[in-house]
Amino acid sequence: MNCIIVASGNLLFSPGIKHLLQKGDLIIAADGGAGHLKLMDITPHAIIGDMDSIHPDTRKFFEKKLIPIITHPPRKDSTDTDLCIDFALQKGATTITLIGVTGSRLDHTLANILLLRRLADLGVESRIVDANNEIYLVTDQLNLTGKKGELLSVIPISNKVTGLTLTGLEYPLENASISMGSSLGISNYFKKSSATISIATGVLLVTKSRD
Repeated sequence: MNCIIVASGNLLFSPGIKHLLQKGDLIIAADGGAGHLKLMDITPHAIIGDMDSIHPDTRKFFEKKLIPIITHPPRKDSTDTDLCIDFALQKGATTITLIGVTGSRLDHTLANILLLRRLADLGVESRIVDANNEIYLVTDQLNLTGKKGELLSVIPISNKVTGLTLTGLEYPLENASISMGSSLGISNYFKKSSATISIATGVLLVTKSRD
């Protein structure tokens, strides 16, 4: 089951984002993310959160459509996005895409990126998509398609990543080791239409980006 979770961060209403949402089997709004969906004329299957950022008119709009609104107390141990992930997993989601989870709040952005580690540990395919980036977390191997010249960076987020092998990129690597804090993997780019990133140990953040 392909799940899309929409939060209230930055979101560009591009044809690509709308197409992504239209392919979702399960669409969940994290609190104020419901406003993004309303503007795109897309109805979520559920709205989840403490309801501190959803506009009252948006809430009434979806209440009239009988969309389930699952309310949590403001004093809680999980973010609204994390609660949406719990709901998605309970519903049997096998892939999860997070959108609207990056923005001016760096703490929320970092926390949302690191939610990908939780999903990787559970064996659930996941990524973050915004106007300029696709963000993945790799613990073994990732295959990506892209346009020639499209930027791709790899960033270690464990003390050390070993066995790093990059193919299909302008700057390939084979069985390399890099440590957290290294900038070795920044600003590589697609040489072919597909690339493979694999590691033996550690955790790697991968971003496919455009300026």
